[in-house]
Amino acid sequence: MPLLSFDLLSLPLPAPWQSSLVGQVGPARIKVLRMGPQSYPEETHDYNEGLLVTQGCLRLGLGEAIVEVLPGQMYLVEAGQAHSVLPGSHGTLVIIDV
Repeated sequence: MPLLSFDLLSLPLPAPWQSSLVGQVGPARIKVLRMGPQSYPEETHDYNEGLLVTQGCLRLGLGEAIVEVLPGQMYLVEAGQAHSVLPGSHGTLVIIDV
């Protein structure tokens, strides 16, 4: 895989919260997206999802808890865990689905 800049890859995406597949390593799918200030509805997956912030801040809702994920940090959402994005998120997010 070539050297990638996730921040540059997110710029041409058509709209916030629309991810683009960057590549795959074994069973893990690596996607990038540009976050927007609006919320994103609650969802649950049957796979683990790593949420890595490279720029900005991800405001993640986990039930009653709020977690702010900052640049260089990753939150691992376990399979079956409901999560949502709260208003005010912005920047670049890399998603690793396993």
